[in-house]
Amino acid sequence: MEHYSFTHEMAVRDYECDIQGIVNNGVYQNYLEHVRHLYLKSIGIDFAEYTRAGINLVVVRAELDYRFPLTSGDRFCVGLNFVRESRLRFAFVQGIVRLPDEKPVLDARIIGTALNARGRPYVPAEFEAVLV
Repeated sequence: MEHYSFTHEMAVRDYECDIQGIVNNGVYQNYLEHVRHLYLKSIGIDFAEYTRAGINLVVVRAELDYRFPLTSGDRFCVGLNFVRESRLRFAFVQGIVRLPDEKPVLDARIIGTALNARGRPYVPAEFEAVLV
């Protein structure tokens, strides 16, 4: 996890598992999104405040590579790097590892943009200072 600029530890809750006893594949997107929101708050960007101001941060593509399943009670860490994807897009490069052995669980690249009040894509000025 040392190659990520932001990390957050969590634990699997029983209700997140499917009948096979593993975390349902869709739940991983919730983990990733939660950490994206925490990261944005940590750099002074409030997702809800942006929405109230007419700026909508949206995901336009999600690439997830599942490597190993988590089960109920597993502790895990989600890492994140925030990078420029293109002139109008940014990406959250994210990974999940099981703790304490750091077994790779998932690799993800979540590509997003901001939409202004007219629905036009752009990268907010506040993002420019932190994008790699």
